[in-house]
Amino acid sequence: MAMIERRFTARVRDARLGAAMALAASLALSACVAPVGPVEVTRFHAPDTTRLGRGTIRVEPAPGQADTLEFRTYAASVTRELTRLGYSEALPGAAPGQQIALLTLERQTFKPQRGRNPVSVGVGGGTGGYGSGVGMGIGIDLSGPPKDQVGTRVFVAIRERAAPDTATALWEGRAMFTVRSDSPLAQAPLGSAKLAEALFKGFPGQSGETIQVK
Repeated sequence: MAMIERRFTARVRDARLGAAMALAASLALSACVAPVGPVEVTRFHAPDTTRLGRGTIRVEPAPGQADTLEFRTYAASVTRELTRLGYSEALPGAAPGQQIALLTLERQTFKPQRGRNPVSVGVGGGTGGYGSGVGMGIGIDLSGPPKDQVGTRVFVAIRERAAPDTATALWEGRAMFTVRSDSPLAQAPLGSAKLAEALFKGFPGQSGETIQVK
């Protein structure tokens, strides 16, 4: 009888340990596929907005901005949103646009600090009868080191082509978000589309207001 009881207790312990491991793995996996946070957007514009969203416009690098392949991907996304708002794109080789959208792109990769304890699973209970019981607590960290994060910010200033260097812009906007380095949104094609869409959502927006766009 004692031998049967010990075998039964061992099987219960193994089953509960397996369940605990599965639960810990499930929690770690759910953390890996957590949804992306919102895009933070701030816009400013001149009191007269009647000149926005009409005429021809071209997206160009702001002073000091390198004209890289990655930059052009973001510029294409900004151009798509501007044409959706009513602008006509001034194509290369054609006459310059009536307005100019000066684009600045900033990207930074960094490693976040771990801000939570490892996954902890507690299991306790009794087999019933004979006064025997099984109880244990385990701490399991299956998450590994924190993944690198990629922060991306875009700045767009819309100005009259005739006076692009003046201090006053018709409209200025900034959009920024942070994602894991292994997220598809960390790549330029998807990330640029998400940021551009958020930046021009509700264009021209409330001047001076910062909003969160999901």
